[in-house]
Amino acid sequence: MYFQPMSIPSFKALERQRTIYTRGMSGEVPAIPASYELLEKRVSQLISPKAFAYIAGGAGAEQTIKNNASGFDRWQIVPRMLKDVSQCDTSLFLLGQPLSAPVLLSPIGVLELAHRQADKAVAKAAANLGIPMIFSNQASVPMEDCAALMGQAPRWFQLYWSKSYDLVASLVQRAEACGCSAIVVTLDTTMLGWRARDIDEAYLPFLMGMGIAQYSSDPVFQKLLDDPPTSSEVAVKPKITLKTLSNLVALMRRYPGSFGANLSSGRPLKAVRQFINLYTNPALNWEDLPFLRQHTSLPILLKGILHPDDARRAVQAGIDGIIVSNHGGRQVDGAIASIDALPGIVDAVSGQIPVLMDSGIRSGAHIFKALALGAKAVCIGRPYVYGLALKGESGVSAVLQNMLADFELTMRLSGCTHLSEINRDMLTKN
Repeated sequence: MYFQPMSIPSFKALERQRTIYTRGMSGEVPAIPASYELLEKRVSQLISPKAFAYIAGGAGAEQTIKNNASGFDRWQIVPRMLKDVSQCDTSLFLLGQPLSAPVLLSPIGVLELAHRQADKAVAKAAANLGIPMIFSNQASVPMEDCAALMGQAPRWFQLYWSKSYDLVASLVQRAEACGCSAIVVTLDTTMLGWRARDIDEAYLPFLMGMGIAQYSSDPVFQKLLDDPPTSSEVAVKPKITLKTLSNLVALMRRYPGSFGANLSSGRPLKAVRQFINLYTNPALNWEDLPFLRQHTSLPILLKGILHPDDARRAVQAGIDGIIVSNHGGRQVDGAIASIDALPGIVDAVSGQIPVLMDSGIRSGAHIFKALALGAKAVCIGRPYVYGLALKGESGVSAVLQNMLADFELTMRLSGCTHLSEINRDMLTKN
């Protein structure tokens, strides 16, 4: 049964600690490490090198990933003492919706690389904890299938704005129909960044038909497959080898429908070709945003904002929220850390719309620092994917419970009992 509390129960963090330590008396250690470094190491030893490179890697020399980590290190918490912290309330309202904690799950594509249950396992774990899941546009499972598992639990939808505006409209209308309460437009991936690990592996999972479930389940996309190819379309024609044939067989089995029907129709190959031609849209600009407003009544957030001027323009455009993000370091090598960009963007919007943040959130202390710098909430990415890889739904749940417990303890040990008490005065910068 789905349960969404208004706040994390008192002593939940302490109860989690006690449970773990008590089990330790019997020689039982947690299946999911609390340490992010150990969590990542175990996953690197479990899944294929190509899959791990795709999940863990970043753009270029991965300096932006390093910047995200060092950016948090520059901010230090200044705890206050002798405050009654016997109770702690982490609840909030975000875009009019009550949440138990200032945490959402970032949209992560191609989750089948981590676990066969992919988005379904994440959806169930998120629903059970009352944490909003942002459905990925590049999901391994159609949004409707995930929504069916979540009851009334909160969920949003991430939109990659493709070259087909009819497809854009269809995706957001499907999101609205399946109970999503916001649309998150990812701005920083109008083209794929230069991801050295993936380049070295010569690996793009979309070419194998992975991560395109939102497309293959969409009526507009299916109609596009019936249209003859245009002269501007790029054909996907790899050299024919045994590996090519093996990948094609896997594609036929992975795509919806029977293997025989897929083989005879060639539809899976058409879908991959069409996806490659539609996916990126480098022409996207501010003038396109009114189109989205015409096709959905849901709140619209822009994800990928790093400059205060862009934040101001978003407010002027009537956008409902901003997610400060550098895409987890996957797009621009050497970009500013999200945590470093956050204060300027918070100041720029002056409380007119909520500002969220992702990229580099690895602990409860990171959540605390982001909130202290003005974020209304944070979005977690790679940590929950690693939990998924290790233990499926229970792994995702364990990672999230650990981070929530860590955040609650950080709050209380710093002298805060309500989110409103977390502010810039709680931090110093070295």
